[in-house]
Amino acid sequence: MRTLVVAPHPDDEILGCGGTLLRRKADRREIAWLIVTGMSPNEGWSAGRVRSRDAEIDRVAAIVGFDRVYNLRLPTAKLDTVPMADIVSRFSDVFNDFKPSEVFVPHRGDAHSDHRVSFDATTACTKWFRHPFVRRVLAYETPSETGFGLDQSAGFQPNVFVDVSTFLDQKIEALKVYQSELGAFPFPRSIEAVRALAATRGASAGCAAAEAFCLLRELEVGQ
Repeated sequence: MRTLVVAPHPDDEILGCGGTLLRRKADRREIAWLIVTGMSPNEGWSAGRVRSRDAEIDRVAAIVGFDRVYNLRLPTAKLDTVPMADIVSRFSDVFNDFKPSEVFVPHRGDAHSDHRVSFDATTACTKWFRHPFVRRVLAYETPSETGFGLDQSAGFQPNVFVDVSTFLDQKIEALKVYQSELGAFPFPRSIEAVRALAATRGASAGCAAAEAFCLLRELEVGQ
């Protein structure tokens, strides 16, 4: 199995499914990271901040053990200004290169527009006649985005749980790389909140810590 995680921003991959990715890697599966947006001096970020973010990405990639990292560097918080056809084309190039059988994507009901656009672009790339190697698509929850959308019809209702009890500390280690994205509890992107969510999902599934997902599509193939 090849697993691809679509992350609108660096840190979404760890917040949403860091433990699961570590578990996949421990199971000797290939894992890849598609980073959709990035910092750029053209968008007002200093050259120093851009360099530090690139260093954070390299460090997280090493901690998790990603086999491939794809960084599209599209404008942060402005994905809805980029033609969808262009985004889908960039996503499609990644899908064709890595050929994932399993894809993790942010939830469509997330509050951030970058998450919604990333979901829609992924949807276009998981059509069986476009990329037939995709067998399983799951939506992950992102603290500070999932649950903050006000559309009650688009709530996150998980039906798949992954036991990450033995990987939670390593997930936290990776999350701490993004110090500028973390805050003090009860901020949703705090270490305490992340551990609390893992415990809550674990209690739902019968383990010490879990990550939760919505299974969106799955195909079982014959022998």
